[in-house]
Amino acid sequence: MSKIRIAIADDYAIIRDGLKVGLARDDNFEVVLEAESGEELVEGIARTEVDVVLLDLRMPGMDGMEATTVIRQRFGRVKILAVTMYDDEKFIIHLMEKGANGYLLKNADSDEIRKAIYAVHETGYYFNDLVNKALLRKLVIRGNIKPNFNSNVELTERELQVLHLICEEKTNTEIGKIIFLSPRSVEGIRQRLIEKVGVRNTAGLAIFAVRNGIV
Repeated sequence: MSKIRIAIADDYAIIRDGLKVGLARDDNFEVVLEAESGEELVEGIARTEVDVVLLDLRMPGMDGMEATTVIRQRFGRVKILAVTMYDDEKFIIHLMEKGANGYLLKNADSDEIRKAIYAVHETGYYFNDLVNKALLRKLVIRGNIKPNFNSNVELTERELQVLHLICEEKTNTEIGKIIFLSPRSVEGIRQRLIEKVGVRNTAGLAIFAVRNGIV
């Protein structure tokens, strides 16, 4: 497989260096961009091909929350993994609704970071103990989180089938093998689901599925 191109955005060089050391152990990763602020990150992505961003949320100037919004608007294919000290549930879901693909705490070990990078690159989202289906279900049922979905969404049997498999964290290739479609056809259904439901990414689809009792 081609290398996964990674950007690291954190205003502390020691944090960036620590992440680089951990990532260097995997030959499939290549750190192609470092940034100390959201502005520097956005400018760098405009010049450099990036697959996954490891993004601190507290940075001077444009912070991680603002950067997430800008990246999602301008560079839709780039996957965003927030890496932060903050574990507030509402904050996590709010960020993911803005378009982040996953959420890690800064005390995450290198194995979890590797797993998260592969997950967002291959499936579009990463749910750990902070952001798993059970937590989302509890939050939504409790009424604390009210995502904005298109009303009266009608999904075909095939779309529901794909949505179930997406929530099982299957890749396009894996889904295609299960339902006998090409990965490109599966990606087309995934994009159609995103448009129908009115969310920003695959993580939004998972939230929608939990909110509506589909999974």
